Amino acid sequence: MPTKTLRIPTTDGQADAFAAFPDHGEPHPGVLIYADGFGIRPVLREMARELAGHGYYVLVPNLFYRHGPAPLIELPEHIGAEVRPALMAQLMPLIEAHTAERVRRDADAYLGFLTTQPEVAAGPVAVTGYCIGGLLAMRTAAAHPGQVAAVAAFHGPVGADGPDTLAEITAQVHFGHAESDLTPEALSELNRALDAAKVDYTSEIYPGTVHGFTMSDTDAFDPAALQRHWDRLLPLLDRTLTNS
Repeated sequence: MPTKTLRIPTTDGQADAFAAFPDHGEPHPGVLIYADGFGIRPVLREMARELAGHGYYVLVPNLFYRHGPAPLIELPEHIGAEVRPALMAQLMPLIEAHTAERVRRDADAYLGFLTTQPEVAAGPVAVTGYCIGGLLAMRTAAAHPGQVAAVAAFHGPVGADGPDTLAEITAQVHFGHAESDLTPEALSELNRALDAAKVDYTSEIYPGTVHGFTMSDTDAFDPAALQRHWDRLLPLLDRTLTNS
């Protein structure tokens, strides 16, 4: 599986990024992945390679490039409960500095870069995100309704911006929520807001999961939920990109 380390020009500098794509000549639909707060690391590269193996050009930017190239903090091979508080204390100032305006500017740059790569086919793209990356994926889809055909977010605060963001989304949507993040009542409230905004969506709590369930380098990892994530994500991409 070919991979590249790239630099994406933005209005605030250059974002380092990782890309994976199939090892054959024709262009492929583009997918932008927003990582969780821990950023680009082996598990994200592996997920990008797996997705690329299904026929997509996958771009994973360093969300916090303004503070330096990834990795911005030293991460252990396994992020367990004993180290998470100290890591989050380092990451929270970066997350808080990543304002909605910065997200929008970066989304313009990331999508502009993605769609001009020679390995990327003309046409719509998809955006996926994990944890805080799920909110960034939502903001990107809302800001680029004519370009983003699919958006998926997993264990992310997708409703944080309220109904105005939902109303801007024309993409097909899948939300996979952690059971520890969202009560059934909160899920019903979110889904009513999606209905009111006339979003084409699926939105469900993955049973027995805790926040971060897709990430195999954390205590939150749930192999069955990760497979469920692929079972939801791949058909969404197939419907909206490869059959568009």
